[in-house]
Amino acid sequence: QVQLVESGGGLVQAGGSLRLSCAASGRTFSSYAMGWFRQAPGKEREFVAGINWSGGGTSYADSVKGRFTISRDNAKNTVYLQMNSLKPEDTAVYYCAADRYFGRVVAIEYDYWGQGTQVTVSS
Repeated sequence: QVQLVESGGGLVQAGGSLRLSCAASGRTFSSYAMGWFRQAPGKEREFVAGINWSGGGTSYADSVKGRFTISRDNAKNTVYLQMNSLKPEDTAVYYCAADRYFGRVVAIEYDYWGQGTQVTVSS
């Protein structure tokens, strides 16, 4: 069992930066791949970024490549999403999720979810 709690969301101007954190409980955190997803009003939940259990492998949606960076600290049971050069279209609720397998981009395949944190980018 893994419980996830996101933090770090907020309101930022276009071009600005935010860092999201996702704190996990449970001794098995380091055995899970982690992902960040986002969901804007009226839209499907979409994959943003993923990281394997060791942090040595990452993947990104094309829409955030070069602007967002996912990382993890297994000693702190935390995964991060550094978001730079934010755009209004990045506005969404951001969720972290845990999966037994790295590389999956479909939300339904992930095992555990946080409650989400709102990110709003003003133009």
